[in-house]
Amino acid sequence: MDIALATLLSPIVLFFLLGLGAALLKSQMTIPEAFAKGLAIYLMMSIGLKGGVAISKGDLGWDAGFVMISAVALSFLLPVIAYGLLRLTTRLGAVDAAATAAHYGSISIVTFVAAGQAIAAAGLETSGYLVAVAALMEVPAIISALIIAHRSPGSQESVAGSDRGELAREVMLNASVVVLIGSLMIGWISGEGGMKTVAPFFVEPFQGVLCLFLLDMGLSAGRGLRNGWRQLGPGAIAFGVYMPLVSGLLATGVAALNGMGTGDAALLITLAASASYIAVPAAMRLALPKARPSIYLTLSLGITFPFNLILGLPLYIWLAKAITPGAA
Repeated sequence: MDIALATLLSPIVLFFLLGLGAALLKSQMTIPEAFAKGLAIYLMMSIGLKGGVAISKGDLGWDAGFVMISAVALSFLLPVIAYGLLRLTTRLGAVDAAATAAHYGSISIVTFVAAGQAIAAAGLETSGYLVAVAALMEVPAIISALIIAHRSPGSQESVAGSDRGELAREVMLNASVVVLIGSLMIGWISGEGGMKTVAPFFVEPFQGVLCLFLLDMGLSAGRGLRNGWRQLGPGAIAFGVYMPLVSGLLATGVAALNGMGTGDAALLITLAASASYIAVPAAMRLALPKARPSIYLTLSLGITFPFNLILGLPLYIWLAKAITPGAA
């Protein structure tokens, strides 16, 4: 309960709720798109640098390698589960279900950042290699969803395949992957000394920039709910809430099997429970052009993202503590 209250009353969540409420009430509040993209790049650079510095201190070993392998396997598996649930519980066609499933196997870097703040506020420590885990979990879900879509009866004509090179570039070289991995490498190479030189820009202002970005995310989520909810039935809306719980429980098992610490386990659970709304939509526009963004974006950004930010994070931290011996 203390973690839940601290999360709900934190500035980052309150700014998100401000944006969400403003959009639902049809306020004219806007944040320029170019500025919002700049904020996103800043956040990814900051967490990448911090992760690289942590790895440079000797934070990467066999245990981290096993976690990375497990995370990639989980990212391949989750779209299969999500697709099956969507087909069983909703009226979505194969293409829309596959495109939506891809979002729930990939990750939301903003949810990851918010989780890091909540975990730190709970007095828990995390390892830098989880940034690399986040980057690795971006791509496998896209591949898995495309395989599902290609093999689904009657959906082959909806799978774009005329320019596979373009799709590969979009998947492997999307901005979030490039910035995360690039910043991770820079932090690893430059080490703690290099980080000190840029700390006034990448460390001290971080939480303020995060508040600005989440204000924009709240506006986007509210607009998505206002404009796209009519295309979602009760089953699809319910999926946006229970799928993160399914993914989070599976990740809890992975964290327990790998003997992860409490903070690291909470981050892995959050990554699995999150849903992409940046990298995957870009890939789906190329690979599955007949899939409807009004469905997969409304679910991932309008339903799952607010759920994770407001209610999910305290639950995932509690799950991490439950599987960690001696956790307070």
